[in-house]
Amino acid sequence: MSKYIIEGGKRLVGEIPVIGAKNSVLPILAATVINNNTSTIFNTPNLRDVEIMEQILLAIGCKVNRSDNIIFVDSRDISKIRIPEELVREMRSSIILMGAMLNRCGEVEISYPGGCEIGPRPIDLHLKALKELGATIEEAHGFLYCKADKLKGCDIQLDYPSVGATENIMLAAVRAEGTTIIRNAAREPEIIDLQNFLKGIGAKIHGAGTSVIRIDGVDSFTSVEHTIIPDRIVAGTYMIASAITGGEVVLKNIEVEHIQSIIAKLKETGCMIYNNCTTLKIIGPKRPNAIETVQTLPYPGFPTDMQAQTIALLSIANGTSIVTETIFENRFKHVEELIRMGANIKTVGKVAIIKGAKELTGAKVTSKDLRGGAALVLAALAAKGTSIIEDTYHIERGYDGLEKALMALNADIKKI
Repeated sequence: MSKYIIEGGKRLVGEIPVIGAKNSVLPILAATVINNNTSTIFNTPNLRDVEIMEQILLAIGCKVNRSDNIIFVDSRDISKIRIPEELVREMRSSIILMGAMLNRCGEVEISYPGGCEIGPRPIDLHLKALKELGATIEEAHGFLYCKADKLKGCDIQLDYPSVGATENIMLAAVRAEGTTIIRNAAREPEIIDLQNFLKGIGAKIHGAGTSVIRIDGVDSFTSVEHTIIPDRIVAGTYMIASAITGGEVVLKNIEVEHIQSIIAKLKETGCMIYNNCTTLKIIGPKRPNAIETVQTLPYPGFPTDMQAQTIALLSIANGTSIVTETIFENRFKHVEELIRMGANIKTVGKVAIIKGAKELTGAKVTSKDLRGGAALVLAALAAKGTSIIEDTYHIERGYDGLEKALMALNADIKKI
């Protein structure tokens, strides 16, 4: 297992570009099976999760070629409906292949998905919606066998604005007979990016970014070229890297509108932030202010994927902060590792109470999930002395060359 060794106390300065969004490229790669044609995807990050999705596409018969940040997929010769179990168990996002494969092949066999262990993330909303579209689903021995002779459009009311369920419905419904309306749909920017890809192949779909999405089924699709949107969580992580080190960092290739909730909270900590549509400059304070309350919510609320990084920042803030996690039940695994570095944090259920310490100290800690691992890196950047962060493969699932990006900003970090 690889690890990071970080010597803390360096002020981050400089500028870096933000990579394409992990949570956008994965559903779009799944969508490439729909068009029975070629898809060229630009601005794709080099991540373990993307590699797994490429392997899944290859396993079902697609041709996949990668050159730097461009992925080419030819889905004309899909020959298998079974998604390899060992790949599905590595990555939760593989579940969105259900909708895409039902659309293309009329059937799919897939195991229950894996990924970060951040609490129960049931797929009942996915299954309920696909059944409403006309799929029959059998569950046995940890596998799902889904079949649909003909998907038919319908009105679907989601009980919760689930990103994955919204994506699965979109992928299944673009070929369904008639009209599908998704109510209480997820509104994340990644949903809009998926809609734009689907429009590119010829789908009739609109409303992404609002709570109601309308899809009119069509019979055929075309080849497409598509560029992935910037990763708002990577952008937010670099913003906190600047904030926690009192740095001065410029981010290039971002969508400022996608990170407004992060900007608002960082301003509360005393950060100075200047931006136009695609560039942002953030100057961190000498010591951040505490934030009275942070609550994770579906977009456009504060993202759950930024909760861990924010707690790392607040662990050295002046005063007491309260962070409430409303999305996932077990997303405070990073807290015990931050405490090893000198943080004063108590958790009660879904609430973390953070009393800012004057300083953190370097320690040997373990990354237990993707965003929690990123939080440990941020804490190590600000800590006094040397930190060793183990099991960094979790971090590499969502950050393309994190150590190289931080080194470019004057961080003392190496990967071994």
